[in-house]
Amino acid sequence: MTEELIAYYNKFNEDKRLLSRHGQVEYVTSMRYIHKYLEGCSNPKILDVGAGTGRYSVALAGEGYDVTAVELVKSNLGVLKKKGSSVKAYQGNAMKLSRFADDSFDLTLVFGPMYHLHAFEDKCKALSEAKRVTKPGGVILVAYCMNDYSVLTYAFREGHILESVEKQLLTEDFHCKPEANPLYSFVRLEDIDRINEAVGLTRIQIIAADGPADHMRPVINAMSEEEFAWFIKYHLATCERQDLIGASSHTVDILSVK
Repeated sequence: MTEELIAYYNKFNEDKRLLSRHGQVEYVTSMRYIHKYLEGCSNPKILDVGAGTGRYSVALAGEGYDVTAVELVKSNLGVLKKKGSSVKAYQGNAMKLSRFADDSFDLTLVFGPMYHLHAFEDKCKALSEAKRVTKPGGVILVAYCMNDYSVLTYAFREGHILESVEKQLLTEDFHCKPEANPLYSFVRLEDIDRINEAVGLTRIQIIAADGPADHMRPVINAMSEEEFAWFIKYHLATCERQDLIGASSHTVDILSVK
């Protein structure tokens, strides 16, 4: 799995994705909530686990925050370091943050690892490590890829439903099995709840990071700047609505550490 992930990110341009129209929706939304939970925190220390090429960590460091980043893929880490920011960047695995002492950070971002960890035990291990290094009273923001986005896009919109059924890649209630995608893990809200319960973390809130943006890429790409600005306003006004969460491509679960 690690070798496949490295090979994938050696070719994949994560910066380009987050600078795209649909990526901007995810970025703007995530940053809004990062800032919300940094308010009132004096000289906060931030940890970005699975930092990729530093889209979040470099931006936050540019705002004057003390930011540390951990990234598994060397090529991503190299891009991050070349950006010349004040981010303290290290190669490392989300499931073993032994470099850091307990209660070291005020806010921890886990924006990449849960996309790629398939096993429940591995997801719990990564979240437990994030909990360990985050101070009591601190906050953890965790991003997930949602199951029904994958089913609607890959299985139905892209015409793979018959193949998926034949290869038994879906359960009877249309949950993606681990073998459906070797690189990405797709979850539902109940899956996220099980992880939180196992690790002993309490949810503050959960948001749709990009809502319908990924479903309608051609539409938002064709929008004028004024229309796109209205789309951002719409999304920010609705991203906390629980009746829309499961249909989003990505969610961000916001957890308190006690």
